[in-house]
Amino acid sequence: MTLDGHTIDTRYRSANHDSRVRYLILHFTQLDFDRSVTALTRAEGRHRVSSHYLVGLEPPTIYRLVDEDRRAWHAGQSFWRGDTQLNASSIGIEIVNLGDDAAPGLNFIDYPPAQIDAVIALVRDIAARHEIAPHRILGHSDIAPQRKTDPGPKFPWRRLADEGLVPWPDQAAVAAALPAHEASLPTIGWFQQGLDAIGFEAPRHGEFDEATRRVIANFQMKYRPTRFDGTPDAETAALIEVMTRADGWQLRDRDGRWRAYKPD
Repeated sequence: MTLDGHTIDTRYRSANHDSRVRYLILHFTQLDFDRSVTALTRAEGRHRVSSHYLVGLEPPTIYRLVDEDRRAWHAGQSFWRGDTQLNASSIGIEIVNLGDDAAPGLNFIDYPPAQIDAVIALVRDIAARHEIAPHRILGHSDIAPQRKTDPGPKFPWRRLADEGLVPWPDQAAVAAALPAHEASLPTIGWFQQGLDAIGFEAPRHGEFDEATRRVIANFQMKYRPTRFDGTPDAETAALIEVMTRADGWQLRDRDGRWRAYKPD
């Protein structure tokens, strides 16, 4: 290959490299299929957004909208474990789902099993090819809790954990930690510090404000989706305690056994 008369010699190849992709971010579109395609491919001005993939409903077809070696505009202002502006280091998957915008009084929409099967197949493939660490497979609500709730409490994160794609807090340890927090609930500052240690961008001022409530609510949507009002209760405290321990995470292996997992 030549460049302006200069030869680019490719005979020497370094073994010291990896993928630029470090994160995989999951979203719901809050729109039906047709409007999702329009928003992700043809929106203009300040509304321009995109994602690498869109997973439809009936049938749950997987659409590639942006090549993986290009940056898609799906994460926006974002943060996780000290990393910011995650568009530059992530692949985005949008899932057609009306989310919490379906109708008055209707709180989030179920994901059809066949659609989740397609999402899991896609996540498994992308994570394997780019060697994305399981703890870096996240929701938009993890990386932007003040703005976003997707993929929401109906998204089956535990199913992804059962498939060995994401780590999960040790449930026996959570149960063992619960009684102490029921007897004496930690301070708001403790909750904020724990959420920050897990990876969230959480306030650290020790007061229970709206920003803190939003982070807690999005944490609950993922790990305790039966109740996600943002109240700092004993079960939430038990989850946070375990997840901030060095031995608190587990990952399911190919043989179906839960093994200890340590996020880097």
